Amino acid sequence: MRLVVFDVDGTLVNSQNEITEAMNLGLRGAGLPEMDPLQILSIVGLSLPIAVERLLPEAAMDTHQLVVVGYREAFVASRARGAVPPLYPGALDCLAALEAEDDILLGIATGKPMRGLQAVLEAHGLTGRFFTRQTADGHPSKPHPAMLESALFDAGLGPDRAVMVGDTVFDIEMARAAGVAGFGVDWGYHPAEDLRGAGAGLVAQDYPALTQALLHWARQEDMA
Repeated sequence: MRLVVFDVDGTLVNSQNEITEAMNLGLRGAGLPEMDPLQILSIVGLSLPIAVERLLPEAAMDTHQLVVVGYREAFVASRARGAVPPLYPGALDCLAALEAEDDILLGIATGKPMRGLQAVLEAHGLTGRFFTRQTADGHPSKPHPAMLESALFDAGLGPDRAVMVGDTVFDIEMARAAGVAGFGVDWGYHPAEDLRGAGAGLVAQDYPALTQALLHWARQEDMA
């Protein structure tokens, strides 16, 4: 068996508007000025408290907590309105192609909490697609390898039988820390050159290219 683990924000779904709006609402609620969207997107992939600390390194812990609470409240309100970030073009076709292979399991490793992940999966009809789902609720933030280690444990596989797919350097660094191959995608929130610099084995330009690369990786492993 092989395990393909996907990040969510910036990899499966395009949530940049939702994330930047929620963060700026959290900042305003804490009495702070809004930030440029690119600055906010630079920390996507980290668990929320760690992300806020990175954005506000000089702020007090109480201020961090106010921003975290405001961000979460903004997300809850967004979900209550029925807002859901869209899947990237080709994502469903990629998942279907991988599922069609008898020896490939699918997983998720995301900085989202489980509640947020479930909302996205349910909205897109993906709840039954992933064998293992690892979230920020029970693990240290990326790039700590704990999420991937738990995914490997669930699947009963060694790190040489898995690949992590993500759009940020945190995903690639987590993969390296876990001894897992790391594939980057060029449609997310960190530049391709940064992903390559972090050690990505490849950076796919679109979902068809990613699908081809993942199937090739799995089949090459079969021949080894």
